[in-house]
Amino acid sequence: MRILLSTYGSRGDVEPLAALGAALQAHGVEAKVSAPGDTEFAALLARAGVPLAPAFSPVREWAKEMINRSRSASPEDRARLIAGQAAEIVARQYEALGAAAEGCDAVVAFGLFPSCAAARMVAEQCGMRYMLGTFCPIWLPSPHNRPHEYPSHPLPPGVTDNRLLWEMDVRTKNALFGEAINGQRASLGLPPVENVRDYVYGKRVLLACDPTLGPWPGSDLIDAAQTGAFILPDERALPDDLEAFLAAGPPPVYVGFGSISVASEAGRAAIEAIRANGLRAVIAHGWAGLGCIDNGGDCFAVGEVNQQALFGRVAAVIHHGGAGTTVAAARAGASQVIVPQIGDQPYWAKRAAELGIGAAHDGPAPTMESLSAALEVALAAETGARAAAVAGMIRTDGAEAAARRLIELVGQSSR
Repeated sequence: MRILLSTYGSRGDVEPLAALGAALQAHGVEAKVSAPGDTEFAALLARAGVPLAPAFSPVREWAKEMINRSRSASPEDRARLIAGQAAEIVARQYEALGAAAEGCDAVVAFGLFPSCAAARMVAEQCGMRYMLGTFCPIWLPSPHNRPHEYPSHPLPPGVTDNRLLWEMDVRTKNALFGEAINGQRASLGLPPVENVRDYVYGKRVLLACDPTLGPWPGSDLIDAAQTGAFILPDERALPDDLEAFLAAGPPPVYVGFGSISVASEAGRAAIEAIRANGLRAVIAHGWAGLGCIDNGGDCFAVGEVNQQALFGRVAAVIHHGGAGTTVAAARAGASQVIVPQIGDQPYWAKRAAELGIGAAHDGPAPTMESLSAALEVALAAETGARAAAVAGMIRTDGAEAAARRLIELVGQSSR
């Protein structure tokens, strides 16, 4: 059995697929991952022992370019930019995935909607099983949550019926992605699809998030199987200089915004807030290139590091609210301060606050004062106790559960 796992996104999209690929291989499946060919992702997949089939382009510089294009654009221009980007992704990713999928029995797609659309078309053309996966419940049609709001297509004010909003979401996705998807289909001699959202979502979806952190109450609008988060075990030791810093004083507060290009002011505000609480800081460079703001011995800057090893040794974690960082902190029993920026990050911030394991920062632009207030919540004894309790509830077998489910489904379709 051969299964292609596909994504186009940042580390939070790639690392879970490395975990799933490794779980599939443990069952004798030939699994490989199509992901951006950035050096850090190639190294990650090599560490997991899962082959990399590079996607159409490395993502780091491509994402920065797309963000810069959209920042000064009007809502109308943003819609055109999204449509143009979608057409580029669909066409180029179709070519990349077509080569990667040769000889495969199934493709499982995560990440950007146009990339998943390309995967669906490859599966259709090759007669393979296709399945969509996602890392957060808010992306799935449900009467319990509203659909994602695109800047160029805001949700109508005053409408509270989530079912109606999800019907509108079909029209929104047709408007944003329909031309790109059906244009590619026409080039392949395939008929157009009227509902591109349901075409890409397919009949059944893998929901790869922890049921304690992101519960799925079920929905009659889609068939979703929640497996738990895909966690790649990390046995790497922490760097010697970081170990020395940790040993030289009380547990520090970790600050990291991952692939989010936050302003340098966010890093400064975090360090100042940590100092105002009498604590030390470990700050991760991330894609924003953050670092210590002076030569004080109470701050240590790191690059890519083993979060599983580090988060169990910190007083709290300040981060952007990516699904991967959220589950890593929760699993380590670390209190969290989430400063959400985009996408599903506000959801994870809200869940951390609801669970009592941290604080949700109000808005994407933190100040020293706002982070100090959030840190007071995160550092409170009751928050720490609750974070420790929730740590024991986090599932660690999500990748294994998903691997077994995929093997069963692909086996059924091949009979």
